[in-house]
Amino acid sequence: MNDIETPVYFEFYHSTYRVDTTPDGSLAGYLLNLRTGRIDEDNSRIRAVLHAREEDIEVVSEDRYIELTEARRAHHLRGDGPIFALYETIQAIHDAADQESRSLEPAEDAMIKITRARTFRMWEQEFARRDAGEPPSFRFWPVSSG
Repeated sequence: MNDIETPVYFEFYHSTYRVDTTPDGSLAGYLLNLRTGRIDEDNSRIRAVLHAREEDIEVVSEDRYIELTEARRAHHLRGDGPIFALYETIQAIHDAADQESRSLEPAEDAMIKITRARTFRMWEQEFARRDAGEPPSFRFWPVSSG
């Protein structure tokens, strides 16, 4: 058994990472795949994140993990369907604030957080459907192959 309270969430370089406890009491790590949008099991980084001393690895709250995951997906993936329409809405809010040379207003910031939590759940539901053998409900692709 481990003595780490899980789940633990991380900003991991330019991605996100989560550590959970498995039913047998060991640890499992999950890394956001920036090419597929999936959160893939990747146990090879558990030790690095749990003992991190690097500035590119930071423990974050669950809410921040969701925000970062969705910001990364929006940046690295393109597609059609409701998730990408919501990403466009978030971008429009940022663009309006930039155009007006101002910070986001509290209501705008709250709307972005709520929208990102929604898109996070939508991805989870989509991948669960696909994993169950159902056809995709939308198409998406990585921004670049690099």
